[in-house]
Amino acid sequence: MSVRYQSAGHTHTGKVRKHNEDAILVREDVGLWVVADGLGGHSAGDYASGLIVERLGSLPRNGDVFEFIESIEDTLAQVNSELRQVAMVRGVDLIGSTVVLLVYDPDFMLCGWVGDSRAYCFEDGHLRQITRDHVHGVKEEVTQFAGGPAPARPQPGAGVLTRAIGAEERLFVDWVVAGNRAGTQFVLCSDGINKEMSDEEIDAQCARPQLPGDVLQGLFALAMGRAARDNVSAVVVRLQD
Repeated sequence: MSVRYQSAGHTHTGKVRKHNEDAILVREDVGLWVVADGLGGHSAGDYASGLIVERLGSLPRNGDVFEFIESIEDTLAQVNSELRQVAMVRGVDLIGSTVVLLVYDPDFMLCGWVGDSRAYCFEDGHLRQITRDHVHGVKEEVTQFAGGPAPARPQPGAGVLTRAIGAEERLFVDWVVAGNRAGTQFVLCSDGINKEMSDEEIDAQCARPQLPGDVLQGLFALAMGRAARDNVSAVVVRLQD
């Protein structure tokens, strides 16, 4: 695959949590980027997010993009089943994780997600969230193309996840298609990022003409300069000629 992108990723425990239950994956060799945010407490949450990243990290990409997407979905479904089995053996209600991932294709970008880890797209000087948080109070409706409606704002009572890997017997992954023009930039993040800063602040970081690593550094400087109550993780992908 000819590389038409630059990317960078980082994860941090934050200022309050003792353990990091987030995990990230940057695979420029196959055009795959992942952020996973584990649930269920230490040893459970990091096990879940780590398993997702480990399995996706070993996937080959030999066929077309749709075969690759199918193998990603099959892998996530297998992880979903395994996490449910582990939870049963340990006698706990849930061992799970949210996930957001980005896949490159020469003709478009594909973003998939489960839960409230987010993907933002910065294009034509504007930032927009292209995922919809799977939480109570936010309508579960997938934006099917880059020009779709803006994601709904969380309603009162929002915050309870309605979807996570490991939560239900059957796993549903939502997908959205985005453009891949040169200069387009994507930010994948756990909620440790968007809890600490507004979309306008993320927009301001992406608007600066800088490399993905510099955008990432700016995001973490903001998050770590505040409460950083949760684990903080992000991956930045910039498309180029």
